Amino acid sequence: MLKTRIIPVLLMKNRGFYKGIKFKNHKYVGDPINTVKIFNDKEVDEIVIFDIEASLKNKPIDFDYLKDVFSEAFMPVAYGGGIKSVEDAKKLFNIGAEKVILNTYAVLDFNLVRELVKNFGSQSIVFCLDVKKTFFGYGVYIKSGHIKTKYKPVELAKIMEDIGVGEIIINSIDRDGTLKGYDLTIIKEISNSVNIPVIASGGAGSLEDFKKAKDAGASACAAGTIFVFHMPHRAVIISYPKYETLSRILGE
Repeated sequence: MLKTRIIPVLLMKNRGFYKGIKFKNHKYVGDPINTVKIFNDKEVDEIVIFDIEASLKNKPIDFDYLKDVFSEAFMPVAYGGGIKSVEDAKKLFNIGAEKVILNTYAVLDFNLVRELVKNFGSQSIVFCLDVKKTFFGYGVYIKSGHIKTKYKPVELAKIMEDIGVGEIIINSIDRDGTLKGYDLTIIKEISNSVNIPVIASGGAGSLEDFKKAKDAGASACAAGTIFVFHMPHRAVIISYPKYETLSRILGE
């Protein structure tokens, strides 16, 4: 087992699997259930699924379809998108989610996070910090990157740690889908500011990028495009490196 987890990310909307660049221009790339089955065959240790429209368009969580997706996964699944209540989280756990990932409604209501931690434990609750560089430094965004908040990344990361979340995903909007590498500056800054695991996300373009994120302080690396597209023409081919290859690259 690798110390540094390498986690494929699936972006879902309308029961389809999509990929975009910088949280925009999402294109359909396949069926989520078939994609999960392929990752089963690749012996992936865990996956993340985000519904990228649930919070943005205030859509209800598609529990029926997620149940079908989760039931096909041989690995633990973390789900994020539209989680507004303890009841939402309870339903997700009941249909097979191992963890729930919060963003928009956690920022709008810190008490929601407290209640989820109280009911399900820190190990089950993850906060996703969507960050973007601005003229005044890094900003934190909600609603799938559409609304800027008043918080600074380190400030909000510390708040979420104090409330009790078990992990924080640092998701770079600027790097998303670009294959240009993770934003190591913000990964290092937040990793040095909290004592809970940090997951790097947004920008992985090579296996060496995982090592760089690890060296910057990340406990895990999440990625999508690198596992979905075959360069240079972005042909859709689901892939995942072998354990031996990851072990060699990461030095584990």
